[in-house]
Amino acid sequence: MTNQVIIISLLFTFSAIALTWQIIRVAQHATYITLADGRRQERSLPLLIRLVLPFASSVPKWFTEHRMLEDSRQRISKKLVSSGFEGLIQPSEIVALRLLMPLGVGGLFCLMLAFSFPSMPPSIGVALANRQEILYFFILIMLGFYPDSWLKRAVKTRQSSIERALPFVLDLLTLSVESGLDFMTGISRIINYRKLDPLNEELIRVFREIQVGHTRKEALQNFSDRVDHSDVRAVSNALIQADELGTGIGGALRIQSDQIRVKRFQRAEKRGNEAPIKMLFPLIAFIFPAVFLILLGPVVLQMFTQGGF
Repeated sequence: MTNQVIIISLLFTFSAIALTWQIIRVAQHATYITLADGRRQERSLPLLIRLVLPFASSVPKWFTEHRMLEDSRQRISKKLVSSGFEGLIQPSEIVALRLLMPLGVGGLFCLMLAFSFPSMPPSIGVALANRQEILYFFILIMLGFYPDSWLKRAVKTRQSSIERALPFVLDLLTLSVESGLDFMTGISRIINYRKLDPLNEELIRVFREIQVGHTRKEALQNFSDRVDHSDVRAVSNALIQADELGTGIGGALRIQSDQIRVKRFQRAEKRGNEAPIKMLFPLIAFIFPAVFLILLGPVVLQMFTQGGF
């Protein structure tokens, strides 16, 4: 019996060391995307997804490529483009991760959680059995939704970055156009002199699409579809309309820049008004109990020790 315990302990230790080494190796591995101008930009997937992604190919294709999931794959593909992870991971792999996360990672985590507790008396074990099952169930559900939640968060982060940079880029483009430069030269100046951020990556793509033969309308429409943000859509529509009517784009750019700044101020004002409501739950859940303990804790403790109840 003692030998079996030693062997099991050695196997568990070896497995833990191998898992740790694999996690470190995957964490140090860098991945890159290729921009429209040929430059490579480092962009890494979350560590948990990188660990599970090699096993995505083991999921049967009838599950990941079934025609019933075609709409889901199209939505995922659109989100991958909006988040800037196009080419690093495929929509079918996201579908496979929905299955692998709860079954593989969730099962391993629940198993480690079960073995991490010391042996309990039967009465306590029976009392905690239902709670542990509920905990495992919630862990599996959270892991199942993790790929979609990560993708949604990545899209929101990229859109927020573009939203913050857009008014300043429009000001630079307005100055370039009003000083006598054409649209393409203005975008080229912005691309060359600004730091490489999500908006600059999209402008590089717009610039290259126009260079290879797309019309300005097509390039701007593709830009709007990729980012999928209301501000970008408004700017693209205004430029397309100005191009179709033959009017100067300098005035349209200036109007859009002012409108986007007004929208940013309104969003900030809205978030400021929502702050007291969002602080209400932490106030009730943490601050009031702390104040109660500080003020009435000594009194209650003294009543307990003196038999006041």
